[in-house]
Amino acid sequence: MAFKSNLKSELIASYINQVMIQESELQKQLREETANLPNGGMQVSPDQGAFLALLIKMTGSRRAIEVGTFTGYSAMTVATALPLDGKLICCDVSDEWTSIGKPYWKKANVDHKIDLRIAPALETLDQLIEQGQAGQFDFAFIDADKPPYPDYFERCYTLLKHGGVIVMDNILMHIKDDATEFDESHFMHQLNINLRDDDRVDAMIVGVGGGMLLAWKK
Repeated sequence: MAFKSNLKSELIASYINQVMIQESELQKQLREETANLPNGGMQVSPDQGAFLALLIKMTGSRRAIEVGTFTGYSAMTVATALPLDGKLICCDVSDEWTSIGKPYWKKANVDHKIDLRIAPALETLDQLIEQGQAGQFDFAFIDADKPPYPDYFERCYTLLKHGGVIVMDNILMHIKDDATEFDESHFMHQLNINLRDDDRVDAMIVGVGGGMLLAWKK
């Protein structure tokens, strides 16, 4: 018999945000400033940020990669969760958007952990590989333009150590809002299938935010 949840997503989200989320004042300020921007909906939600921070701590990650930084809310959250000697390499193409987060990073005393690379992410990731940094990272968060997701995944897979974790955001964007049906032709669906069947990783989707796929490198 198939399991069917009787909980409404709005109720769940409201409960989690009220009971479990403990944002710092700087996180809240950056999130609210970003929400007022034309593309403010692109930033991660508070529960997603808290989930990323928990993963960083649970995995003992020290070196991390972020593909798609936007205004820097997730970067600040991840950097805060990293140890004092941790390092986060952020890949983004917009100096305009990322400049919004920089003052917050500094106020949060995590700017020394963040290495922002303004360039196409694939170029930055390829440079890291060429520099001999394959297998040197513990964690990767991918939240950028969706068509290159498979390419982002492969680069991050190469850069991660065995036992490292890759998290991809908005992985359920092909699900219809008005039904349980989904578009089987959507490339995100195919990506989910491919990673499910990929013997190099163990993967699972969690219903946080727009859906986050976690892949553990064997």
